[in-house]
Amino acid sequence: MAAIDVTQKVEIYETLSSLNMAFAGIVQHLQTLHKTGLFKSEAAKLFPGFALELQAEFNQQFLEDLHQLELDEWGHYGKVRDKWEKHLRDPDDGAPRARNAERLSSA
Repeated sequence: MAAIDVTQKVEIYETLSSLNMAFAGIVQHLQTLHKTGLFKSEAAKLFPGFALELQAEFNQQFLEDLHQLELDEWGHYGKVRDKWEKHLRDPDDGAPRARNAERLSSA
């Protein structure tokens, strides 16, 4: 999966949030129309469920891809952290710090 920068990721999550809020609005409007009693067809009663089904399908598809992206980034940045921790534990790298600490404590 292609890497994306943090601003692109924020935009993706915000867009998905907006999309889900729009679905909530659609369902609410359909329920409002149903409550008027004017629309009596059986299909009209099912429209909110159809909208929710489509919302769930969108979320499943998009979130599956995002899940993979997050796993990939977790692995990548975990390696970055591991490299830094190895750097901190490396005896060759730690020796100058230890000598400096000894020098400061004996002063």
